[in-house]
Amino acid sequence: MHVDHSELDRRTLLRAGLGAATVAVVGSELAFPASAQAAPGTDLDWIISCDEWAARPPKDPLSVSAIATNKIIVHHMAFPNVTDYSREQAVKLAHDCQDLHMDGNGWSDTGQHFTVSRGGYVLEGRRGSLERLEAGDRQMISAHCPGENGRAIGIENEGTYVTETPPKALTDSLVKLCVAICRQYGLHAYDIFGHWDFRTTECPGAAFYRQFPELRRRVHAALGTKLGDVPARRWPDLWRFVNSPSVRVVQHLLAHRGYAVAVSGTFDAATVAAVQDWQARNGIPVDVDATLTPPTWETLAPELDQHATGAPVTAVQEILATKGYAVTVTGAYDPATRAAVQDLQALHGLPRNGKVSTSTWCTIVGGSVRQSYRHR
Repeated sequence: MHVDHSELDRRTLLRAGLGAATVAVVGSELAFPASAQAAPGTDLDWIISCDEWAARPPKDPLSVSAIATNKIIVHHMAFPNVTDYSREQAVKLAHDCQDLHMDGNGWSDTGQHFTVSRGGYVLEGRRGSLERLEAGDRQMISAHCPGENGRAIGIENEGTYVTETPPKALTDSLVKLCVAICRQYGLHAYDIFGHWDFRTTECPGAAFYRQFPELRRRVHAALGTKLGDVPARRWPDLWRFVNSPSVRVVQHLLAHRGYAVAVSGTFDAATVAAVQDWQARNGIPVDVDATLTPPTWETLAPELDQHATGAPVTAVQEILATKGYAVTVTGAYDPATRAAVQDLQALHGLPRNGKVSTSTWCTIVGGSVRQSYRHR
């Protein structure tokens, strides 16, 4: 189980302090903004609500985010891979998770918005999440991923998927849930990410993460999105409130460009200053939160071939090793690194040429590319 210690991400607190609307929740009594409107024709009866699984009331007031929802973050729970696929087990799972989060982590309620059991049951996690999904406007502020708790829907999946993959019942229900979230919040299949794209953690597990391109393809197909409407690259929008292996990549690339930044994975003040300076020098709008916008990524990441060496290669090797590939960090583009890159390219529908193009960089750091959504 991931261990996050923040109920409210800092950006939400800052905006709330500037007068943005937040909504207090005490127990099961919710007071929502007048602007909230239920989406017509929504059928979410297959999601087991907090009342239906008899959740404990939150021990502190909860809030609705003032920030627009812009992604889904998928987790594994690091719980046992049980073979009990019953509804009773799913309800027990929801209670066990809530107890861990409230009594162990000291949180106000379950950290994630929704939970999927190995038997394919989908349950509401943080109270209010289902009603917010039905309204389709804003989300409950959560505790599943610091920095993203006000703008990312968090889904926990029962089990541990470092070496094993989830059962079909779970993945089928996860697809159904992601489709519903995308429809209600106006998101897309390319807005689905893994926990470790925004946090230093083993979650969602290397074996599960390899299935994410297929997960996105299934959601894309269910949504009926045209291939031409998919961006060429959807980069992870890292910003100064997150830390992750991809932040280490950014720091390696900034160091390669001559900036004095420590490679720590923490988006510190030096990294903020370096990102903003790079944006200014390259004619890119300077983001107040040093967000890695697409033009920032695409100017920062150099294309690499088999002759490449140095910090960019080290960055590739580090993150590939973190994500389960058998590569050694040498700073030289060796055969093992090339083979790992080719495997990643195949997963995302890119040519298996072993060269780290801009699109290959995007997939390495957790994003997705248009080629991945072609019929396979």
